[in-house]
Amino acid sequence: MPVGLIALALGGFGIGLTEFGIVGLLPEVAHTFDVSESTAGYLVSGYALSVAVGAIALTAAIARFDRKKVLVGLMLLFIAGNLISAIAPTYSLLMVGRIVAALCHGAFFSVGAVVASDMVAPNKKGSAIALMFGGLTAANVLGVPLGTFLGQQLGWRSTFWAVTVIGVITLIGVQVLVPRTEAAAGTNLRSELAVFRRGQVWVSIVLSVFAFGGVIGGYTYIAFTLTDVSGFATSTVPWLLVLFGVGTFLGNFLGGKGADKSLNKTLIGIMAGLTVVMALFALSAGSKIATVIALLLMGTIGLAAAPGLQVRTMKYASDAPTMGSGANIAAFNVGNALGAWLGGLALAAGFGFASPLWVGSGLALAGLVVVVGGSLGGRSPALAAVPAGAAEGVGTGAGTVGTGVR
Repeated sequence: MPVGLIALALGGFGIGLTEFGIVGLLPEVAHTFDVSESTAGYLVSGYALSVAVGAIALTAAIARFDRKKVLVGLMLLFIAGNLISAIAPTYSLLMVGRIVAALCHGAFFSVGAVVASDMVAPNKKGSAIALMFGGLTAANVLGVPLGTFLGQQLGWRSTFWAVTVIGVITLIGVQVLVPRTEAAAGTNLRSELAVFRRGQVWVSIVLSVFAFGGVIGGYTYIAFTLTDVSGFATSTVPWLLVLFGVGTFLGNFLGGKGADKSLNKTLIGIMAGLTVVMALFALSAGSKIATVIALLLMGTIGLAAAPGLQVRTMKYASDAPTMGSGANIAAFNVGNALGAWLGGLALAAGFGFASPLWVGSGLALAGLVVVVGGSLGGRSPALAAVPAGAAEGVGTGAGTVGTGVR
């Protein structure tokens, strides 16, 4: 694999730590600002919604520019947002810092996915994107647990200071390792937005919303589930999150391989598995042994969908891959916000700290219905239609775009 992918993975690591690192620290943040658990959870959903906005708005604005310079600019925005979060004296200012950092998130991954896929042969695109997203999963394996541990020992602000440093290192890595790449000739806002007239692009977007909503619906409040339902001590939460992180690392790798072989079959299996695992987790959360197993499985199955979802969207939007990729990143984070919001509603309604897991299972089931329907609909020329020649150069071993993805 090209060395430039390391820099993209490093960026994914820093962004992943920013997005999810606060999950294990929500109790401390809630205590600092004297807000409820569900209000603290808005720091996750608010971030996710801001990612969705940035993924579309910023991606549209930067589509015509050199992609390396864009990545550098986005990392500067990321660093500024985390600095604001680190020094925030109020909950509101902390939310502002989260929003600023989030604006770069979607555009970084959307541009980065295109750059990563351009670095490799057509039949390696899924694996290349998986490697870039590997930084995100590495954040779950190492960054989030260690960030939670650091925050518990030195205060939650120390985690944001650490992320700021990682942002600076990432900025240097992108500048040194990522090759200069021009935007596609003839790129303009009108042609980029044209991808939203395609049915299968919308199938991919809706599927991404439900897939990530399913995972994040349970994960946002997992610290409360582990302590209040499973009976673990607060000090063990960082190490339990390692299990989820190891699962995401394995899932991302396996999901990328599966996407290269059989895209829709892989996604159908993932959504079915996630539906079952989240439901079983909700039923068995009172058991420490079952919780340990469920955490590992939730991470493995949930994040296995990420490479395939990104490849699927870019496949049907191959003539405007940056916007297609950005739309999918936006969908990821709308799903994150939806899952966190619905999980918070379940908590506020008094259904208990296992209820977000049921929310996650329900969203995953909805995603299963969507991907099955999309797989069948992809065989319809009207629904699967893409511009002539669009399938060229975007193959993933997952079949031909014009005739449906197998």
